[in-house]
Amino acid sequence: MGLWVIGHECGHQAFSDYPLLNDTIGFFLHTGMLAPYFSWKYSHHRHHSSTASLEHDESFVPKKKSTLNSFSMLLNTPPGGLFRLVILCTVGWLLYVCFNVSGRKYEKFANHFDPKSPIYNDRERFQILLTDIGLIATSYGLYKVALAQGLPWLVLVYFAPLVIVYGFLVVITWLHRTHRSLPHYYSTEWNWLRGALSTIDRDYGVLNTVLHHITDTHVAHHLLFSIPHYHAMEATKAIKPILGEYYQFDDTPIIKAMWREATECFFVEAEETNKGVYWFNNKM
Repeated sequence: MGLWVIGHECGHQAFSDYPLLNDTIGFFLHTGMLAPYFSWKYSHHRHHSSTASLEHDESFVPKKKSTLNSFSMLLNTPPGGLFRLVILCTVGWLLYVCFNVSGRKYEKFANHFDPKSPIYNDRERFQILLTDIGLIATSYGLYKVALAQGLPWLVLVYFAPLVIVYGFLVVITWLHRTHRSLPHYYSTEWNWLRGALSTIDRDYGVLNTVLHHITDTHVAHHLLFSIPHYHAMEATKAIKPILGEYYQFDDTPIIKAMWREATECFFVEAEETNKGVYWFNNKM
């Protein structure tokens, strides 16, 4: 997961001063983990430009209370919360990149592998194709490894750790954007700074260091995403007194936080006094 974070930094041009070097390293790191580097890079940039926008954010767009149906009531229970956590930690990444589940709603089918996907513009489509070619080459390499070493060996050494990586990725991403104190906005109230501050730092203990502090410096990352990870703690320390009450931090143990957010942050609903600002809730 630490290597994946380095690839993420490359996508933000935060790894070095050389864009080509950044994209080369990011491409090989992410492609080696079957992640669509350029595809995710561009959708992730759009997330950063539209964070917490109910209309334009690219990932983990919460459901509005008014859109829920009777089936949603079953998911808004303790067993439903457990079921959603299991899906989130196992196939959540695949559902997002393959089917845009929890992503921004487009007029036609969107995913991270189709160069003609509505997520991307014409300037980006060649790089989406290049991403696909890299993933096909990696898949062929894994096929050859399976022939040489056996499928059980490949599952144990490669795919099992990969499931853990993407479980971590989805949980980290989800928890950064899901908390009762984090608002979402319609365009009438949204602006970039409000969106950037609608994220929260969390404490993962020793894993903060293993994960290059993407976990406990995420607010600074949204304000200045070109800061490299080795300056992120310094930047966070600097912005805290400036942001004051607008800096969000939660030191709840992660397992406890996962359960709390899964059960308490089921949908968003508008403020009574300001219909452009939405807050998490679970009261049907």
